[in-house]
Amino acid sequence: MMFLVRLRSTRHASLVSLVTKCSLLWLLCTPLVAGANDEEVRFVADVTFASPTDETLKLNLAWPRSGTGPFPTVVCIHGGGFSGGRREDYDGLCRKFAARGYVAATIDYRLSPKHRWPAHIHDCKAAIRWLRAHATEYGIDVDRIAAMGSSAGGHLSQFLAVTNDVREFDGDHTHLDQSSRVTCVAAWAQASDFTREYGVWKDAAAAFRGFLGSDLSAETRRLHVRASPLFWVTPNAAPTLLVHGTADRDVLFVQSVWIYERLQSAEVETRLVPIEGGGHGLTGSYLEQAEQATFVFFDQQLKRETLLK
Repeated sequence: MMFLVRLRSTRHASLVSLVTKCSLLWLLCTPLVAGANDEEVRFVADVTFASPTDETLKLNLAWPRSGTGPFPTVVCIHGGGFSGGRREDYDGLCRKFAARGYVAATIDYRLSPKHRWPAHIHDCKAAIRWLRAHATEYGIDVDRIAAMGSSAGGHLSQFLAVTNDVREFDGDHTHLDQSSRVTCVAAWAQASDFTREYGVWKDAAAAFRGFLGSDLSAETRRLHVRASPLFWVTPNAAPTLLVHGTADRDVLFVQSVWIYERLQSAEVETRLVPIEGGGHGLTGSYLEQAEQATFVFFDQQLKRETLLK
């Protein structure tokens, strides 16, 4: 119950109200986004980017048919509780990004319970290094690479943002001569503090046993802390967009409030967009709001014409 009590406190209720009003104004001042078609984008699937241990990790890639690169690039990271999900879930979104002048890749990463943390983040950073190593081939601007994802993918995106300078999470495979830094991220419905998911997400104990090797105890609390983005925030974190449904019952909205406040206190550029009434898996108009917020944020952070204004 501590989560609900804190969310309903006067301070957090006021913050949510203010953030909601500001976010609505921000989105209303931007154009809606159309879909993409094959005349606008190129698309290739099943490109191998890494082969750690006994796995073959692949990505699907979309990029503009026209325009002069190099282009800003977005890495899309699927959700699924760290044990499921498919990179193909973001094929459509990658095409939308490509139609807006981005290179966009949706990636595999090793899954639990076969693989334990931090294999998942090692693979995400390896994908970013692979993209930098193949920048000329796909018209990628190596200085403008972002990440986004929802749920587990949101966690991994946020973890990328707060560990740009933390070498221990780079892993030991795939183009280690390249940087795994991200310029900015968009994290949807992510848990910033794993220690406070117990008693909220009904599958937390089983999921964390597979993901970390153990559920929460006095002996394993530090492991949960070290896997939580909240505790890695420094002033060097990448600018962050947080998108979260206010009716999410698996990862409560307050999880995004916590890291929003931590990033703000570290003077990291950050924006929190509440999706009023949205649950954990955003669909319909809720998904449209999340996508629109992400397009606007990345345009502001990554488009050179925007940066020069």
